[in-house]
Amino acid sequence: MATMDPAARHEGVVEAEREGKARATWPWYGVAAGLSGTVATVLADVRAGTEEQRNVDGSILADVSRPVAHLGLVAGFLTVVLLLVLAAAWRRQVEPRVPGSTAAYVVSGALTASAAGLTYGYGWKGALAIYLPGGMDEQSFREDGLFVYFMLNDFGGYIGWLGVVVAAGAVAWMALRERTISRWIGWFSLLPVLAVVLFAGLTGLPGFQGVVGPVWLLVTSLGLTWGRSTIVR
Repeated sequence: MATMDPAARHEGVVEAEREGKARATWPWYGVAAGLSGTVATVLADVRAGTEEQRNVDGSILADVSRPVAHLGLVAGFLTVVLLLVLAAAWRRQVEPRVPGSTAAYVVSGALTASAAGLTYGYGWKGALAIYLPGGMDEQSFREDGLFVYFMLNDFGGYIGWLGVVVAAGAVAWMALRERTISRWIGWFSLLPVLAVVLFAGLTGLPGFQGVVGPVWLLVTSLGLTWGRSTIVR
């Protein structure tokens, strides 16, 4: 019976150990989406820099920055693309590992839902960018028409992050109930869920998920990249 050369056997063992220690790269899509989402939603909020008014009317448009709206569109559409790629990577890398987990399937669906909603939210930023003075179609709308787009941007870039918070709830279930994700990620994932439920339930605020969603996605994706969760081994 033929025997394997000791040098070849050693090389094979080393290669197997190297592959076993290799870290998953797909969570980096989540890291990038969290960063770009923070820029698009919070830093490129068209309301930032506007003068505070007790009764908001069309005069506030004089304080809206067209470059900020343009940045929100570009960073926002990049976020949408990254969420879709992350959802596809999750379906390919995670769902086959845990075929009996309904929560795992919720994650990819929720990320896709957020991508769809945010396409509109960030698109309204782009509408302001082209219709405000200095934009490509600056003469298309009068002040009252532009004010409609401004109001759509009030929560437009925030509401769509609800799907990401739903994904956080599913990840919490996978971590705390199914034990396929590190438990600290599970406890951390409960925070945005509880925050959104409390704010929506007690005050009616519809967009707090746009504040906590990108942060959760960033931290959780880093945790999956550098951690020891079952789904990334």
